[in-house]
Amino acid sequence: MSNTDAGNGQTQALPQLNVLVQYIKDLSFENPNAPGILAQPPTQQPRLDINVNVAARQMGPTDFEVELNMEAKAGEGKDLLFQVELVYAGVFRILNVPPEALQPLVMIECPRILFPFARQILADATRNGGYPPLMVDPIDFVSLFQSRQQQMADQAAGGTA
Repeated sequence: MSNTDAGNGQTQALPQLNVLVQYIKDLSFENPNAPGILAQPPTQQPRLDINVNVAARQMGPTDFEVELNMEAKAGEGKDLLFQVELVYAGVFRILNVPPEALQPLVMIECPRILFPFARQILADATRNGGYPPLMVDPIDFVSLFQSRQQQMADQAAGGTA
């Protein structure tokens, strides 16, 4: 059902979020010190850095491409175990959403839908590279969105002062 009674005899269309397609846009796995590093047990837990970013672009009046960019690096320098970079994207059709709710929907809910698939791709890539699967913890896309909004506000305030 896509319509509801607005209480005044008129029908109101319900908001819709549809996933049209999901895909790997870019995937890179580097294992620069293999096979030597795989043969020796690590003397200590390697440093693991994970970076996540979300980007979106409007493709038409109702369609948006959303990219979930994930980078992970274990170790550094001569002790670098692996480095993996993934851009996982989806095209979403969004209907009947008020303009003020559109950006949070695109930047929070769309990457939340993409995340489990991207997480599995990273886990498979690291496992296939000879390491235990990298299981990225769930991401708080609300905080990520709010942080990005604050950075943009700070930049705007800095640019006008």
